[in-house]
Amino acid sequence: MADKRKSYAKFQCDSCKNVTHFVHKSKKDASAQKKLEMKKYCKHCRKHTLHKEAKR
Repeated sequence: MADKRKSYAKFQCDSCKNVTHFVHKSKKDASAQKKLEMKKYCKHCRKHTLHKEAKR
């Protein structure tokens, strides 16, 4: 049977190194080798910081 689970990415804050966000990725993004980067709000730092995709 085919695996129906969606792939997801964990986002880790650059300044405090905490994993704060989880985002579902499409299949074409999951196969890409480059890691995603976004500016997101970190509840630990209490400000908007750069978040990079962490290891699964």
